[in-house]
Amino acid sequence: MVTNNFYFFQSVIDKKTCEKITNIGLTEIQRLKKQGEKIDAEVGGEKERHSLPNSIPKNELTNKQLKEKGLSEKNVYVRDSQICWLDQNWLYDIIQKYIFKANKLAGWEFDVDWNEIPQFTTYTNTGFYSWHKDGNGDWPSVYKSYARGITQVKLRKDGGLPENYTENKNLIGKVRKLSFTLNLTEPETYDGGNLMFDFGKHGENEFYECKEIRPQGSIVVFPSFVYHCVTPVTKGTRYSLVNWMSGKPFK
Repeated sequence: MVTNNFYFFQSVIDKKTCEKITNIGLTEIQRLKKQGEKIDAEVGGEKERHSLPNSIPKNELTNKQLKEKGLSEKNVYVRDSQICWLDQNWLYDIIQKYIFKANKLAGWEFDVDWNEIPQFTTYTNTGFYSWHKDGNGDWPSVYKSYARGITQVKLRKDGGLPENYTENKNLIGKVRKLSFTLNLTEPETYDGGNLMFDFGKHGENEFYECKEIRPQGSIVVFPSFVYHCVTPVTKGTRYSLVNWMSGKPFK
């Protein structure tokens, strides 16, 4: 168990930079749309809204709450958002600065050495991401090499790579260990869309709403094995930049 479940930096990225990232992300999403490429978010198991159009949203319900409502996990979708990838060097400069700082100040001192490509995400019109964790941190969860036409494991139905497989040689044998979220949106322009954590029942508060990053330009870093969700947006649009830093599995 870690001493600090998350570490935040409030309003550290200026408005101009937040708007710049947002505009770049929206431009990229429009470009992908015109080319007919996929912009709906992906998760393992393909339980996104676009792949289960006749199902209902899980929202921030836990599996226990689903059962209490008589709902099956097979009949709900767990994510509704649009994404694109922004592989720009200056974004890594921002991300690494705050991940390394949080890693030290929070007392984690995790052994990390590689960032995945930053992901720009939009949540609008009841968009959400239900409870999940970004990585387990153990050896069974390491990224494995995928070579198209050679690797025996089949691609997903939408053409995406199977879970825990990568074509990036720098990620092979590593796991997600630290997660990063930068809130790009002014808080008064949207309702809902709150980042929530599930810290388990070992403490006084199992669920925690991370209000610390509601201000535009705020950052939160947390261990990738911590359960979290984004509650449904009920008005406006929430834009964010997320990233994951990886390293060898925990010993």
